[in-house]
Amino acid sequence: CSSLAIGTTTGYRLFSLSSVEQLDQVHESNEIPDVYIVERLFSSSLVVVVSHAKPQQMNVYHFKKGTEICNYSYSSNILSIRLNRQRLVVCLEESIYIHNIKDMKLLKTILDMPPNTTGLCALSINHANSYLAYPGSVTSGEIALYDGNTLKTACTIPAHDGPLAALAFNSTGSKLASASEKGTVIRVFSIPGGQKLYEFRRGMKRYVNISSLVFSMDSQFLCASSNTETVHIFKLEHLTDSRPEEPPTWSGYMGKMFQAATNYLPAQVSGMMNQDRAFATVRLNISGQRNICALSTIQKLPRLLVTTSDGHLYIYNLDPQDGGECVLIKKHSLLGSGKMEENKENDLRPPLPQSYAATVARQSTVPSTSTMPGYSEDGGALRGEVIPEHEFATGPVCLDDENEFPPVSI
Repeated sequence: CSSLAIGTTTGYRLFSLSSVEQLDQVHESNEIPDVYIVERLFSSSLVVVVSHAKPQQMNVYHFKKGTEICNYSYSSNILSIRLNRQRLVVCLEESIYIHNIKDMKLLKTILDMPPNTTGLCALSINHANSYLAYPGSVTSGEIALYDGNTLKTACTIPAHDGPLAALAFNSTGSKLASASEKGTVIRVFSIPGGQKLYEFRRGMKRYVNISSLVFSMDSQFLCASSNTETVHIFKLEHLTDSRPEEPPTWSGYMGKMFQAATNYLPAQVSGMMNQDRAFATVRLNISGQRNICALSTIQKLPRLLVTTSDGHLYIYNLDPQDGGECVLIKKHSLLGSGKMEENKENDLRPPLPQSYAATVARQSTVPSTSTMPGYSEDGGALRGEVIPEHEFATGPVCLDDENEFPPVSI
């Protein structure tokens, strides 16, 4: 959650999220129009782009050098892409392709999966636990858990009664959160065992479409946003489950009575009564728009970030002790030209070529062979071949240096 990538009708933009007051644009490309997928590998220079112009083609770029690493085509439209330092995952409606990110070789194709029309899948950002989760059924909320390192199925988790709508791993890959299309209940499971750890009720009055589900980096909080105006933040804590002794107070006595009463209630009602409510909330001034949320630490304080499809970024303060209503402290426009020009003026570095074509034209000053060993000048060993009939590039993908693969917090 240290950078933001957006796809636009003219290309894509990358922003740094290191400051509340100022939104720094790291890169902008107008080479490919109508970008609907743009995924950056942490804060490195590797970015994966998919455009509506060629929805079956994945382009992998080294944007700081303006070079195209490779591009691969698939048998149907690409619905989503996920990546960590070990794996790059491409999700189609009826198949998933797992690549080794160091050389982009295809390692595994998952074909025995039900139709996944939204491209719903999640990949752990911790490369040591490269677990992949995707829907295991079109009629129920079954989660298929796959080990991206050993390339074997880990387990199946019966998470919800209805079809899945959202999946998210925590930063270490030890927990997985899920929500169904109803959007009323959010559950958290242990990984790789699949045991249910937490259950949160987002609301009972209406069904919603949950568009974003995300853990904080320390796994203490879980945020859920939907097509409504309310964003919920839940705290992952066990309240009275393993308390050694209950204090002899009226509230403690009533708590014991309440716990005993649930033993006589139907399981469904009992479960609802034991669920935790939201620890903190946000009331957006818009509803009905798709949005993405993140819980991040910016300038040493916990923040909630909400990015909306109309091109705005909202930054809220989050009180980690008392929760409650989060306070809006800054709103940024992601599409405004003024901020872009301001950032360009502050950038004193010489301009870099932004396209593969520009890089080839400047071979004398930026030789592509020195930046991408193992790849031919046309961008790959077998450019554009349909996977999985062929293997691809033979050499490693080299970024500026290994520091471009930032360490994952454990």
